[in-house]
Amino acid sequence: MALSPWMEGEFIRITHESPTTRRFWVRIPSVERIDYQPGQFFTFDLPIHEKKNKRWRSYSIASTPNDTNVLEFVIVQLEGGAGTRYLFEDVQEGSSLILRGPLGNFLLPKDLSKEICFICTGTGVAPFRSMLHYLHQQREQPPAIHLIFGSRTMDNVLYRAELEQLAAEWDRFHYHPTLSREKSPEWTGRKGYVHNIYEELYADRRDAYFYLCGWDVMLNEARERLGNMGYGKGQVIYESYG
Repeated sequence: MALSPWMEGEFIRITHESPTTRRFWVRIPSVERIDYQPGQFFTFDLPIHEKKNKRWRSYSIASTPNDTNVLEFVIVQLEGGAGTRYLFEDVQEGSSLILRGPLGNFLLPKDLSKEICFICTGTGVAPFRSMLHYLHQQREQPPAIHLIFGSRTMDNVLYRAELEQLAAEWDRFHYHPTLSREKSPEWTGRKGYVHNIYEELYADRRDAYFYLCGWDVMLNEARERLGNMGYGKGQVIYESYG
C-alpha cells in the first residue's frame, strides 16, 4: 500500500499539559476533514537534520475523528531529543509543519463483545484517549473498558480531569491512575506500577483484549505477565515507543 502524501500543516494551538508535556493542535488546510481511525499516528518531517530518516518523528493522534481538519497530539519532551527540542523551543502557534498520515494498525477490535483493558504510561495514553471518546460515541460498546495509566507523580497524570469526568459519566468506563513516586498526602489513589492493577482486575482470567502503549520496558514486562496469566497472541495488542 502506498504511503500517504506529505501535507503542510499549521500549529494553531499549543498548551502545557504537564511540566514535561505539551498539547499541540495541527490544522491541515488542504483538506476539509481528516479520515483516520482511533489509534493511528502521523509522521512529522521536522527541520532538524539533512537526512530524511533523521528528521522523521511519529506521534499518536490524541483526538477523536470529528469531521474537521484539526488533529491533536500530546508530546513529552525527551532529554537530548532533537525532535522535541525543536517542538518545544522553536515551534509557536502559527508555525508550519510537514506531516504524513494517517498510519498504523494499532486499532480497536472489530469484536466489541469482550472487555478492553488499556494499559499505558506517559504519553502512551494518546491513542487510548482517542479510542475512549470514539467508543463513548458508539451505540455498540464493550461490556467494560478499563484504562490503567501509570505515572511517577500527580503533575504528570495526563488528561486527569477529563478522564475522571468521563468515568463519572460513563458506567462502562473505569479509570485507574497509579503513581510510582508520589509522596504527597494529597494523592489518595493507587501507588505503584500498572502491572499489579491488571493482575488484580483479571485474577479470574476472564476473556478480554489488552492494549499496551508506552516504552519497551513496560511493554515487555506486561506482555510476559499477561502471557503467564494465559492471555496470548490476538488478545494482547501493543504499540512501542522505542
